[in-house]
Amino acid sequence: MALIVQKFGGTSVGSVERIEQVAEKVRKFREGGDDIVVVVSAMSGETNRLIDLAKQISDQPVARELDVMVSTGEQVTIALLAMALIKRGVPAVSYTGNQVRILTDSAHTKARILQIDAQRIQQDLKAGRVVVVAGFQGVDEKGNITTLGRGGSDTTGVALAAALKADECQIYTDVDGVYTTDPRVVAKAQRLDKITFEEMLEMASLGSKVLQIRAVEFAGKYSVPLRVLHSFQEGPGTLITLDEEESMEQPIISGIAFNRDEAKLTIRGVPDTPGVAFKILGPISAANVEVDMIVQNVAHDNTTDFTFTVHRNDYNSALQVLHTIASEMGAREVIGDTDIAKVSIVGVGMRSHAGVASRMFEALAKENINIQMISTSEIKVSVVIEEKYLELAVRALHTAFELDAPASNTAE
Repeated sequence: MALIVQKFGGTSVGSVERIEQVAEKVRKFREGGDDIVVVVSAMSGETNRLIDLAKQISDQPVARELDVMVSTGEQVTIALLAMALIKRGVPAVSYTGNQVRILTDSAHTKARILQIDAQRIQQDLKAGRVVVVAGFQGVDEKGNITTLGRGGSDTTGVALAAALKADECQIYTDVDGVYTTDPRVVAKAQRLDKITFEEMLEMASLGSKVLQIRAVEFAGKYSVPLRVLHSFQEGPGTLITLDEEESMEQPIISGIAFNRDEAKLTIRGVPDTPGVAFKILGPISAANVEVDMIVQNVAHDNTTDFTFTVHRNDYNSALQVLHTIASEMGAREVIGDTDIAKVSIVGVGMRSHAGVASRMFEALAKENINIQMISTSEIKVSVVIEEKYLELAVRALHTAFELDAPASNTAE
């Protein structure tokens, strides 16, 4: 008998009919003898609806109260799924993050899991019940409801799998695995049978929407077998693994990730003195804004231009902070740009192949796409470009690195 944690996203539980389908899938696993813990998101569109309601009251809702509100979406889903299972004769019980005691820090809307008390779930599993847990949410030490950020249900699923020492964590979604890139952008994208945790971590951090970055971090840290599957189609999905040996014989690049949710900020004419980077980024960090790519250019007049990117949702707050910094430091000007996107190539094969970055730059140059910023690591190269060229860039790179699916040969 295996212990499996199954996570179903918002699309998978987007209607009562789909919740019934999920219940049927869970029932079949349970009849096969497996112990099952199910983690679910809110119904598709529900979290956005709740956030819109809050913003009708205030443009910047108090984070604590926003967490109280948006966490209700998952509470509806867990109850409906438990009802659907019980109707099928499958003993089931639903729990919120608070009831399980998923302990988090107090960073509302962006909380991180600190500890999970698995005892209650283990008791229910021993009693033969399927346990249905609300994803995306937890509780801090003071009893305040917290949420883990968008896509946080993936993190809940993997964290529970780690805490319970589950045999596998299955992430069910509206795609049948991890692809070389988004098939909606590149029709010839291919499903990967396997991908390493390291590659998946880069893909998730760089904009791939299949899995949330913290979910991959948890899976890699605790060696949780992780598989991405389609909610309503049979298939092997994609296995995310620690094994890198087989991947070395695959193409140099495993995938192309992109992110439209980027914004760029530049502070110009800052005195080029020791500690200038901290003077700029310290207050940005204190405002709870995460910085992604950074470029610093020193001019001939002993001043520097400092450019960095942030998530587009953080643009306005970061811009306000940067204007204050500019005034204090006597900078020449502050400029911003929200019409940018980031495109990245990812692959462990880069370690053993030279010239990967130049091949990327050549492919973009052929399409007359200008590169504004560049960032590299051992297994990825990222560039910032104008957003209007994003899809063209992804298609060009997909072809340049020979990731296109071969044309089906129907004529014999």
